Amino acid sequence: MAGHEFPEPTDRKRQVADPTVDPLAAEEARHPCDPAFRHGVVVGFDGSTSSERALSYAIGMASRTGSGLIIVHVANRLPTTVWAGCEPPVFVDVPDHRTEVLGLELACADYLGAVSWILVERGGDICHELEEVGREYEADAIVVGSTHGLVGRMFGSVAGRLAKRAQRPVVVIP
Repeated sequence: MAGHEFPEPTDRKRQVADPTVDPLAAEEARHPCDPAFRHGVVVGFDGSTSSERALSYAIGMASRTGSGLIIVHVANRLPTTVWAGCEPPVFVDVPDHRTEVLGLELACADYLGAVSWILVERGGDICHELEEVGREYEADAIVVGSTHGLVGRMFGSVAGRLAKRAQRPVVVIP
């Protein structure tokens, strides 16, 4: 047996949307964002050379358009297996504290003084999280650095996957 299915109870009823609640208001309540950064520029940043080039381009783009800069670090969540006797493994998230270090480095950086910016930490698939932040902030563009290496060739680069699935312009910086 490859997986487990949990059948839904027969007495469970489907939830029906409340007609008195405005769906747009409910959506905004679920994903609050600072209005100063609405329609800003989202940039993926992990401290690598390519992400530093993407950040430089995004700073220029945000300053030219007079918008805010949303710097997104997708934290590295490593699954760790924990065996308990003969039971199947349990997966535990190990948080990546690199976001705190990146935030301190960015806070001390002089080159960010020209634009208003925030640092957002997410965990999960990089492409999905960048697009999700772009949707929440109604970003005008998402800027990412290109991937050079074996992992990008094997699994597809983040930039390529994001460009295929994004609902807003994606700028790929070499």
